[in-house]
Amino acid sequence: MTSSPTRRGMLYAGVAAVAAAAGVGGAWWKERGGSAGEGEMLDTAFWAQSFERPEGGSLVLSSLRGKPLLLNFWATWCPPCVEEMPMIDAFFRQNGANGWQVVGLAIDQPSAVRKFLQRTPVSYPTGLAGLQGTELVKNLGNTGGGLPFTLVLNANGSVAARKMGKLETTDLDTWRRELVHG
Repeated sequence: MTSSPTRRGMLYAGVAAVAAAAGVGGAWWKERGGSAGEGEMLDTAFWAQSFERPEGGSLVLSSLRGKPLLLNFWATWCPPCVEEMPMIDAFFRQNGANGWQVVGLAIDQPSAVRKFLQRTPVSYPTGLAGLQGTELVKNLGNTGGGLPFTLVLNANGSVAARKMGKLETTDLDTWRRELVHG
């Protein structure tokens, strides 16, 4: 029975090492802004997608080519998603004239999105991505499928940045400076 404390100590050390590695990996991912795959060109299948809009009509991704695009995936049940929306809306209103496009894709029930946007409207276009949006975020590099998730595309359609988690004003300022000067 003298080996039990040694095994327990080794188990604790192993758990601590795994936790430390996860923490370092998470910090590295956060420091990089979750931007693995920068410069990757999105294929025609991405641009061929369209989404119903809450107010009716369609949001066709191919109509957004040629200008920088901030694509924000969100849901009404996601507190950080809801918290960042006024900041994203302000960014859109301030930078739309400088060539920026902003789109929100709701991974949620259409009825919940419609009710939410009636109470809390935004000026940027929103598409209803539903379950299709879950697969889309995974295909765009967010393998865990967590929200909020933001993808930033250059005017040429290549990935400039990915961010898992709530946006900060510094993220938006950096992307604005790097992609569209003004």
